[in-house]
Amino acid sequence: MSFTRAELESFRGAEVPDLIGPACRLLFVGINPGLWTAATGAHFARPGNRFYPALLAAGIIGRPIDPTDGMSDADRSYLVERGVGITNLVPRATSKADELTAQELTAGADRLRVVVRDNAPRVVAIAGVTAYRTALGNRKAKKGKQPRGFEGAELWVVPNPSGLNAHETVATLAASYREAAIEAGIVSG
Repeated sequence: MSFTRAELESFRGAEVPDLIGPACRLLFVGINPGLWTAATGAHFARPGNRFYPALLAAGIIGRPIDPTDGMSDADRSYLVERGVGITNLVPRATSKADELTAQELTAGADRLRVVVRDNAPRVVAIAGVTAYRTALGNRKAKKGKQPRGFEGAELWVVPNPSGLNAHETVATLAASYREAAIEAGIVSG
């Protein structure tokens, strides 16, 4: 599947539903959906995004998932059965996360509190330290497990898998994601 720039722009502001099952143990939190994600209705779907390859390399999933053309019901069910959920701080789609305001990110943290209270995952893993710092008002936060939990869950800040985050590789993303997944009980240590 491919989209023209105009087709992608038509998805600006669209929302992608959360992917969270009743037994979610590890909730990944993106910053916001990109236009490709909104167009396909699948989280982290943009070609070149390293989220699913990192999940595979971390052992969080045992088979490849390629949502570039959208996610199949089988792939959605597989993630839910594994206890993996996906949401975003800010639900509206943009071309780049830097189009979001600090107020939107702060409001996103409030939205996330409700999602976490409603779904009770063991671990919340926010993908993007800069967005985390703004959304939760912790300017000195670093990647990794945070000293305080979040609405009853352990809180982790993990690297963003976007290709724009060029200093991260699938291997470094996988290592960070695996740590959070061990604590969530999805993979063994």
